[in-house]
Amino acid sequence: MTRRERVIAALNHKKTDIVPYNIGFTQQAHDKMVKYYNDKNFASKIGNHISGCYYSGNPVPIPGMDGYFKDDFGVVWNRNGADKDIGIVEKLLLPEPELKGFELPQIPEESLRHDCITAISNAGDTFKIASLGFSLFERAWTFTGMENLLAYMITDPEFVTALLDKITDFNLKVIKIFLDYDFDGIYFGDDWGQQQGLIMGPVLWRKYIKPQLAKMYSSVKESGRYVAQHSCGDIQEIYPDLVEIGLDAHQTFQPELFDITSIKRQYKGKLAFWGGISTQRLMPFETPQGLKIKAKEIIDIVSDGGGFIAGPTHDIPGDVPAENIAALIELFQNQ
Repeated sequence: MTRRERVIAALNHKKTDIVPYNIGFTQQAHDKMVKYYNDKNFASKIGNHISGCYYSGNPVPIPGMDGYFKDDFGVVWNRNGADKDIGIVEKLLLPEPELKGFELPQIPEESLRHDCITAISNAGDTFKIASLGFSLFERAWTFTGMENLLAYMITDPEFVTALLDKITDFNLKVIKIFLDYDFDGIYFGDDWGQQQGLIMGPVLWRKYIKPQLAKMYSSVKESGRYVAQHSCGDIQEIYPDLVEIGLDAHQTFQPELFDITSIKRQYKGKLAFWGGISTQRLMPFETPQGLKIKAKEIIDIVSDGGGFIAGPTHDIPGDVPAENIAALIELFQNQ
């Protein structure tokens, strides 16, 4: 089977010759492995099953302001702290629940299409995904601040709905561009979960987030493509909602948050999972051999009957030992 064929079979809950896998890295982890392997191109040799392009606002360095980046939406990100990959929002664009005079930018169509063409041409036999990061809740709180947005869901519901409408309309235009190209699926990034349950709770998620997701998922499904959704944290209480509106795969699937055997049994044939190898509890602390043993146990449980793309539960962070990352790569490559 090709890598693309394995992923498609897994998403359709069919058994594959080996379990498809994909490993992503934070910049710190990537740099660590370049030194470990003495190979700046090591990532291209892993055998990852998924490739594609990514749009999350295209933050670029601000001249004269070391460590500060500004994205297409006008948000300034400070990466001088511990988080070197994303950073923290420097100043709120919507400090009050008022949209008068606030507009989202023009889509950078030329550069976006260039990225799509490049991704497709370099994809080889992989499953091709176009990714839309900070796709809804996260995009909204970059403007308002997360605490404010959660409060506005109670105090200013019309503002929240109008803001999310704007973001969804923008996203639908981006998705339309993605769908002009030969991508197998669209991947949405949007964190809703925490260690126990949803950040905003299921009632507010269903009121504000679900209707917008349904529009975006529908635009993808109508084109015959697959839908993958990233959300960190425990979101199992909304799995039925996500299945209802057309989700094919949830990434990331964190085994420290729930009983993976029970979840697999409940959603076998209904929802695929992507991730499963904990970057929170397992990868930073286990020995390389212990990591292999426990990761193999997880893979065996979640891949039963297909429906699983193995991988770390997040882009591997910088606190994971290089030996453990190498052990996981070896496990995946030698199934």
